[in-house]
Amino acid sequence: MNAPSNALLGPVQIRDLAGRLGVRPTKTLGQNFVHDAGTVRKIVRSAGLEAGQHVVEVGPGLGSLTFGLLEAGMTVVAVEIDPVLAEQLPLTLADRAPEWSDRLTVVLQDALTVTELPGPAPTALVANLPYNVAVPVLLTFLERFDSLDRVLVMVQAEVADRLAAPPGNRTYGIPSVKAAWYATARRTSTIGRNVFWPVPNVDSALVLLERRAHPQTRATRERVFEVVDAAFAQRRKMLRGALAELAGSAAAAAQALEAAGVDPTTRGEQLTVDDFARIAEALDDQAGTAPDETAGTTPDETAGTEQDGAVAAERGSTSPAGTTPLVRPGTARP
Repeated sequence: MNAPSNALLGPVQIRDLAGRLGVRPTKTLGQNFVHDAGTVRKIVRSAGLEAGQHVVEVGPGLGSLTFGLLEAGMTVVAVEIDPVLAEQLPLTLADRAPEWSDRLTVVLQDALTVTELPGPAPTALVANLPYNVAVPVLLTFLERFDSLDRVLVMVQAEVADRLAAPPGNRTYGIPSVKAAWYATARRTSTIGRNVFWPVPNVDSALVLLERRAHPQTRATRERVFEVVDAAFAQRRKMLRGALAELAGSAAAAAQALEAAGVDPTTRGEQLTVDDFARIAEALDDQAGTAPDETAGTTPDETAGTEQDGAVAAERGSTSPAGTTPLVRPGTARP
């Protein structure tokens, strides 16, 4: 890893940049900028990456974490939705560490609509994810970019607990199961709120996800996730009741559950992602459905914005794909 530099952004630089740009962090975009270099370096170390790796970052903002990744020798593609910030990031880099400029590409686009990235396929995602879309963004990138072997995200502490929770835990739910389809997840450390500007109302935490093979199943990912959503829609219901609408009746749901080797009186929080995959298979068999072997390659095509509220964030649904021009170092904003 490269020696520490003086290029990382501190509180003075963050506020100065924001002031010159007329940027006021907004709740709508979930903007909270990290201004502590020690925290940035801690995040980069926690990712466990090597110099030269190709990393994608979502929501770089003013560049705090971006500069930390570049300092460590990474090549970074940064996806930014705010056009002012996307235009400024390469300029700030050229001013503070021009020798790193050839290792940064900025993409001006909503992360939920990204379907391809410039350059070599990224092997890691490292990001301070906006609180309001953290789960949809994470699941979208895990689905669309199977080159991602390792993911380190900073999210709201409560979201971190849900992503890393095992079956039977009180915080285990939809994000836990859907993340487990792609990867193993564990919470690594807590990040205090005082390293952010503006100071958020909640603590944050780092979650490390390492890619694993998805469950071996004849059911599509969409079908498995449909079962997961139904199982947790009413957490207090036993599965035979929670899945009654999917199966056609509670009796049919119980029959499918028994065929999958699951007690119909069990609740969703007791099941692993492999259990849900077997249930999806059993429901398909019961309905005489022949899964499309090409299915399961794109994320859910439902809205995942703040307006959808807690349900969309919990389910990890995403918005339809679109395209926006790329912003590369030194170019003008489109």
